[in-house]
Amino acid sequence: MYTTDHDRMVEDKCYKISHIEKVIAEIHRNFPKYFEDYLKSRESHISADRVDALRDLFIVDDKGKRLVFDRKTAFLDLHKIAIAEFEKDRENYIELFDKELLEEYKDDPSLFKSVALKVETAIIRRTIQNKFAKQLDKYRAAFNMSNPSKLLEVVTKLSHFSENYMGSTYNKNSYENIVNYKDLGFTVLDTEEYTAYGVIGGGIKSTMLYKNYPEAFSCRSRMGVWALWYLVAKNTFNCEMDSEFLMIDPKKNITQQNYFYPYELFSFYALQIYLMLKAEADKLGIVLDVAYRFVYVEAFLNFVAIKHIDQINTFSKIYEEKSYGWY
Repeated sequence: MYTTDHDRMVEDKCYKISHIEKVIAEIHRNFPKYFEDYLKSRESHISADRVDALRDLFIVDDKGKRLVFDRKTAFLDLHKIAIAEFEKDRENYIELFDKELLEEYKDDPSLFKSVALKVETAIIRRTIQNKFAKQLDKYRAAFNMSNPSKLLEVVTKLSHFSENYMGSTYNKNSYENIVNYKDLGFTVLDTEEYTAYGVIGGGIKSTMLYKNYPEAFSCRSRMGVWALWYLVAKNTFNCEMDSEFLMIDPKKNITQQNYFYPYELFSFYALQIYLMLKAEADKLGIVLDVAYRFVYVEAFLNFVAIKHIDQINTFSKIYEEKSYGWY
């Protein structure tokens, strides 16, 4: 038997259908303007000497009178870039979940911690090495003090969960028809059994799952949670503790993303955003590859957050642009 520690995540009302419907409706209202800006961001990926590539983003309109922005090419190109970026370090995450290797590490959990996690797992390596965000000092200390056996146990459980989920729960034909966050089957992931507090929390565990199976698991990254706040136009929906997507420390005058935000809720909203992206793809005659379902979502959410990165850094007391990638 397990319980979800709601007090450390969001208010109970955030789990109510009426509240979720309001959040989704607000995302729908704000999605179009961000999507158009997202498409136009394709130009920023073209170097100054690639005039030919920039020219390819414009086509003659239906009447043959003037050049218009080629939304289809931009959409396709942005996702090619996103997939290529996603694949860069994916193999390390797949190896991290390898059952035989995890079994071998039982003989030396310290090696698992010092090499498999600290060196070979990109999200942990980047978090530890990031010296720009003072907030991460707490993470570095927690990692150093963490029990190697506990870390190995949690990662092993995540590996088993993901394999069982893909084998017996996930259905590619019905996944997109899920209308209740509970039907995703992710509630257990927010429990102690799948958490090494201070070291393997929501952002890191979701990245491990996402890198292995992006068709089923979203990436609940720092930037992703911030993006939801902007996609709902900073609406608090009458929550008593302000936005469910933020953690506000009035004493230190610091606002951060809610790093306790429930994975099951985030994933449900991520699925709705995917469906919005898919609808736009349909209009452009594009068929999205479901194998990269949440890679598309992560690219879009990352864009939304980076669009507001100066404000995010100010709220978080972070001023170095390099720091926006940590979770």
